[in-house]
Amino acid sequence: MPPVIVWVLVGLAVVGWLARRWWEPRLAARGLALRDLPVKWWLVGYPQTAARIVFTWRRLCQVANLAVSLRASHQRVLGKDTVVEGRALRPSVPRLSWPMPTRHGLKVRVVMLPGQTPAPYYAAARAMEHAWRVHSVMVTSPRRGHVLLTITAADPLTGELPAAERAGELLAADVGWCEEGVAFVIDFRRTPHWMITGATQSGKSTLLAALVRALAPQPVALVGVDCKGGMEFSGFGRRLTLLATSRRDAIEVLERLVREIQARTQVCRAAGARSVWDLPEKARPVPLVLLVDEIAELYLTDGSRSEREAAERCGTLLLRIAQLGAALGVYLVAAGQRVGSDLGVRVTSLRAQLGGRVAHRAHDEASAEMTLGDINKDAVVVAQSITEDEQGVCVVAMQGRWTRARSHLISQEERAEIAATDPPRSPFLSGMDSAPAKGGQRE
Repeated sequence: MPPVIVWVLVGLAVVGWLARRWWEPRLAARGLALRDLPVKWWLVGYPQTAARIVFTWRRLCQVANLAVSLRASHQRVLGKDTVVEGRALRPSVPRLSWPMPTRHGLKVRVVMLPGQTPAPYYAAARAMEHAWRVHSVMVTSPRRGHVLLTITAADPLTGELPAAERAGELLAADVGWCEEGVAFVIDFRRTPHWMITGATQSGKSTLLAALVRALAPQPVALVGVDCKGGMEFSGFGRRLTLLATSRRDAIEVLERLVREIQARTQVCRAAGARSVWDLPEKARPVPLVLLVDEIAELYLTDGSRSEREAAERCGTLLLRIAQLGAALGVYLVAAGQRVGSDLGVRVTSLRAQLGGRVAHRAHDEASAEMTLGDINKDAVVVAQSITEDEQGVCVVAMQGRWTRARSHLISQEERAEIAATDPPRSPFLSGMDSAPAKGGQRE
């Protein structure tokens, strides 16, 4: 047997031993087992990719401007840029840790050389992808002097995604799948308000449908505002407690929600509670989730005074709901192609209240910037790389973290199942009519 093959077999054996000794306990802590990893990736893909990273690192650093040239001490320098009587400058490359496997790829930590910043590594990410033959390389800097390379071997968001988990905690909605191989969960208890942006046919409506499907079995009241005549939300039938299909109806619904918040405030004050979650379960009001599609329709005007007043009223009411609703069980999801200051003076204040951000494919850099820029600059670059072929793929950012994800596709049969679901009984403390709206007219 050739010596090269012997060394390859020994290397695979060592990798398998290290996997069981080091990696299996960490997988068990996450509720996984070694057998859950794809066999082909673990036995073939991981060793090949790890070897490719290690053996090409020096050459890659030299080509991608990640190496630093150091002059030998015995060289003489004549003039500003002339070096004589010496050898060629010796390039020094950053130190690379051993590539550690993840569920869909690897993680590599790089110790930067003195004087380096993460910027060249961001610029070299595409070069790394081609050199190592992987799907993507995400560059982050978790601490000073270090760069973490999160490598995804193959795109896990292509093909058919695993089915959504129907069971879960209250107000936690499994709406898709993340690139790391974990569920994409919108948890309103942790992140109360969300903003969803993206171009036409980029996946916003699909994500909203997945959100409604995940919340439908839960004791949660869903209120919809769809000023496109109810095209997106009317298919969910009586599962929606209220549906506004015009700006006039939207103002009425938003005013009622503000009154509901005030009523819940009185209940909490009387009980000495700081939020509805401090109340006894039997006395706790039903949580409300407000879904607004194409939020720009609430702000755009034709210049007339009445239109301007209506738009300003919508902006004021939405801002009050976002500011006061979280502790009182009222949550907001605002979706649109753009949520920028060009829509009105109060949009910037509203956007600051929306801690959860989801950015689908955008036509311009400004749209991705206004969604993700104040959370993480790296996420803006990744959002701009989403192509038209990746419908439903998005960048999710919250609490300083971000990842790529894709929402579940909801079939017509599932929409019909949602439409036939009854809403929770008596969701309002303020005496609001809880009958669902149809075509903007309440029953």
